Amino acid sequence: MKYKLGDICSYRKGKIDVACLNNSTYISTENMLPNKSGITEAASLPSVQFTQEYKKGDVLVSNIRPYFKKIWRANCDGGCSNDVLVFQANEGTDEGFLYYVLANDEFFAYSMATSKGTKMPRGDKFSIMQYEVPCFDLEAQRKIASIMEAIDKKIELNNAINNNLEQQAYAYFVKLFVENADPAWRIGTISDLGTVVGGGTPSKSNPAYYAEQGIAWITPKDLSVDKSKFIGHGENDISELGYRNSSATVMPAGTVLFSSRAPVGYTAIARNEVTTNQGFKSVVPHAEIGTPFVYYFLLHNLPLIESKASGSTFKEVSGSVMKSVEALIPDSTTLAKFNELCQPLFEMQEKLEQENRRLATLRDSLLPRLMSGELDVSDIDL
Repeated sequence: MKYKLGDICSYRKGKIDVACLNNSTYISTENMLPNKSGITEAASLPSVQFTQEYKKGDVLVSNIRPYFKKIWRANCDGGCSNDVLVFQANEGTDEGFLYYVLANDEFFAYSMATSKGTKMPRGDKFSIMQYEVPCFDLEAQRKIASIMEAIDKKIELNNAINNNLEQQAYAYFVKLFVENADPAWRIGTISDLGTVVGGGTPSKSNPAYYAEQGIAWITPKDLSVDKSKFIGHGENDISELGYRNSSATVMPAGTVLFSSRAPVGYTAIARNEVTTNQGFKSVVPHAEIGTPFVYYFLLHNLPLIESKASGSTFKEVSGSVMKSVEALIPDSTTLAKFNELCQPLFEMQEKLEQENRRLATLRDSLLPRLMSGELDVSDIDL
């Protein structure tokens, strides 16, 4: 037996005064994270007096096709843009179960297939409510939600640990190299910290230049989707042929990837050998400097680097500019002290990020099997 989505939930229709909101309680498609990763703070509030409201427990789904698969279960009351759909559970429907119905990739595929519009397609609100939902009693709904929530809570815990480790490492960087910088340290440039490397894009018109499992190739879009500190592959790999016929350069593990345009400042660390497109000016750290110092130097000095970007269509930092950005060159003893502290922290962060990838894969493969009834939860005691 199947229900329609409209049988278990409805769209919330209320409005809220924008004056009652702040950057943490206003949600738009821009500050919803992809891949069911939650939200960040909004950059700004809308300039209207009233906007769509949501309540704690509601499920928010981005409704612009390029931003599909952005979903968040509200942990507070607030407001959101009109490009976000707000679903509230009907009586007899578990809120957690509703969230996982809507988080299922099958729902996103259906929403995309029934969307309307050409330039910026949006999900059709009527069609969305016709989406077929499996029939489970309330107890089974709660069991399904509980199983999935256990995985998501572990992912959240790992993220919280990593965020804490990141704050510790960055605070130590600031203490050593900003607040207590030695006046005797010399002033150099980023070129003294490492080798600045650009990238390249093999022709998209030749499919042979790309491979499912080839040479790792990273674009700024990859870093916009994957917010991990360490990255090993992007959405696409390039083939050996594509590599030979482009200006892409293979860089070693530990390279600090830094996007130089669209936008300036996405930063990550290569887990393995990688290449990038031309939207990067990455830094391969000198051995005596180390990855941790270069990574936090670029993060800390992002405003300075951004101020040197130029261009009319979009701002870009050129290779020559990147190489010439002023940099403090600490003594080897202080650098070794910093790297020694960061090494176990970085290893733990990378380990937890890899665990989260495995957990997310498990969650996304388990969910449709639970929703289809392939996995029976009736005998599970929770």
